Amino acid sequence: MSLDLRREARNRGLSGMSMEGRMKLSDFVVREAILVDLQASGKEEAIREIVWSLSGAGRLAESDRESVSRAILGREELGSTGIGQGVAVPHTRHQTVDRLIGTVALSRHGVDFAALDGEPVDIFFLLISPPNQPGDHLRALENISRHLKDERFVSFLRQAKSREQVIELLEEADQGAH
Repeated sequence: MSLDLRREARNRGLSGMSMEGRMKLSDFVVREAILVDLQASGKEEAIREIVWSLSGAGRLAESDRESVSRAILGREELGSTGIGQGVAVPHTRHQTVDRLIGTVALSRHGVDFAALDGEPVDIFFLLISPPNQPGDHLRALENISRHLKDERFVSFLRQAKSREQVIELLEEADQGAH
């Protein structure tokens, strides 16, 4: 094995994601699960709808949807992940996933999510990671947080009308275009 191949293998953790530099949104966002017209109006309903989208995309077993939803809701009881300005990042660690997965959901009417500023949430980044990969979980949260601080990124995300437009924005963000 060449030195480059060994270095690459070493730089890929348990999850297979490159640990050189920053984690990319494309490392964990399941494109097929992106929702651009979330129908839910409340927190519990929104979390279930987003978790179901991951199941529908084949990334979460149907039999695990309820326990994952309950785990995320349990995390919400510790404090809302509605961080303000219309954004929430619900997340949990769960033994039913073997790698970090997540998705994006957009609400056209806003969701009552008990956000820190009391405002409805219209942008969701939902994240689920295995319990044995806390580093990946934290890196993903850091990545999401960094992008959500970018007003242009958030504004363009709110304007996205299709899954393809969301994917394009995520790719641009990964490349540092925002």
